[in-house]
This record gives sequence, C-alpha cells and structure tokens, in this order.
Amino acid sequence: MPHFFSNKKLILLLVGMIFLVALISFSLRDRQNASVPEQFIKDTVGFAQSLVAKPTNYITGIFNDINSLLNTYEENKRLKMRLEDFAVLQAEVNTLQSENESLKELVGKEESLTDFNPLNASVIARNPDQWEEKIILNKGSSHGVQLNMAVMTANGLIGKISLVTPFTSEVELLYTNNPNYRVSAIVQGEKSDIFGLIEGYDAERNELILKRIDSSFKVNVGEQVVTSGLGGVFPKGIPIGEITEVTTDDYGLTKLAYVKPAANFSLLEDVVIAQRTVISVDGSDGGNTNADLTNETKSKTTDEGEE
Repeated sequence: MPHFFSNKKLILLLVGMIFLVALISFSLRDRQNASVPEQFIKDTVGFAQSLVAKPTNYITGIFNDINSLLNTYEENKRLKMRLEDFAVLQAEVNTLQSENESLKELVGKEESLTDFNPLNASVIARNPDQWEEKIILNKGSSHGVQLNMAVMTANGLIGKISLVTPFTSEVELLYTNNPNYRVSAIVQGEKSDIFGLIEGYDAERNELILKRIDSSFKVNVGEQVVTSGLGGVFPKGIPIGEITEVTTDDYGLTKLAYVKPAANFSLLEDVVIAQRTVISVDGSDGGNTNADLTNETKSKTTDEGEE
C-alpha cells in the first residue's frame, strides 16, 4: 500500500508538470485575446501592483521633492553668490564710466572710438551664390542706415554695409573675396596691444587672415583680436576672433596670423548695425582726411585701413 501511494504521488507530480508546461505553451502563443484564467490572474496581479505602487510612488515623490528642494537651495546659494559678483562688477563698471567721463571733461574730449548707436536688424535674404559673402537686412536708409556702417552679432563682427536702399541694406561679410576689404585690428597681447589688418580669408581653413603684424612683436595662439577703431568704419573693441596660428608672410618681413571668427557666419539671423558717432576716414588717401560727425557716419566713408 505505501508503494502504491508513492507511485500515485509521482504520477500526480508528472501530470501537474505536464499541465504546467501546457499552460505555459498556451500562454506564449501569439493570441489577441487572453483566456479567462489569464485575465483573472492579470487583473489580480495588476490590482495588487496598483495597491503597492501608489504608496511607493508617493514615498518616492516625497524623496524627490526633498532632493529637488535641496538642489534648489544649493542653486539659490550659487545664484546669490553670482549676483553679488555681478553687483561688484556693475559697481566697477559704473566707477570706470564715471572716471572715463571725468577724463573726457578734463582733456576736452567729447567722443570716443568705441561710441556708436546700435540699430537692430534681421537677415531677410541670403543669396546661395554668395552665401559666404553677402546678406540682406530689413533696415535701409529710411531707418538711418548708411554705407560702410559696421554690422555685428552678439558674438562679434561680421561685416559692413555695402549697398543701401530705402528699406533694405546689403552687408559685405568678412569672408568676401574683395581684395580691397580691410579691417584695422588689434591683437590683445599679454603685455601690449599689437596692430594688424584683416585682409581676406583662407577658404580651406575657414578662417580670417591677419596681416602686416610687426615681426618684432610676439603674437601667441589663443589671443583675442578686436577692431582698433582707427580705420574710421568699425568702432573700437568689437570682437573679431581668436588667433589659431602664427607664421610669416611670403616675404618674411612681417608676421601673418590665422583668426577663427568669433561670430557664426553659417547662421545669421539677428544683427546690430553700428552707427558711429565720431569720425570718418576716407580710406582712399590713407586716412589723412578726417571729417567731424555728430550722429551719423558720412556716406563717403570707403574701405577701412590704408591703401
């Protein structure tokens, strides 16, 4: 009798395993509708999971809120510190502006090479044939735009006005192939400023070329290049780019540097036209003729720099 019961248990175990395998095989088939047992099991498990998930999610949300609050507190501390630094910087700027005004009054100087009236404009057209050379703006002579006014973005200089109509204007970019296009520039060196001229660009490197650098000066890679304001077109201090390589010119008499532009010429949307408030230089005679201006740059201004 015990032997019979032990065989009976073994048979029941085998039948149960076969039944379990059959259920697994049945459940793994590609079916669009679940069976009644499956529906019951899934609904029961889902209900149990929802009961467990709600308090779990609630507790997790509390910890997340606490973590976000701590992060907000830390970020608030950092922003306060930066705000304090900004307040100090603003105070220094105000002090420097006050000292600058005092010095101007002391020497009787009313104008500066850095002075200009900003005029916001938007790019409305760009000729595919001259994509790297010219853009069209939505401001013209009726808005006060005149020839040779400098044009820049928030990052740096991009070019100057080359053609004006009553309601539009054309900008000749720094990437132009015009051999007479020059920008008087300054390399902000470690010890002193170094003068040079932006003349043309290297199409392969996609960088501007800074020429006529005195060979006695040391120019380093990474130094910033800005406008000098001496050519009569571009205000002083507008960023042009960063030096990436320094070499000598073809004759070995002066240095030549490649400049990575500060502005992104591939994506130009909103720009600023700089209406200079100081002097204009007629570049055709090497910058010997100056004309005093009040609020606008005279349209007779030609290419910047010396011929």
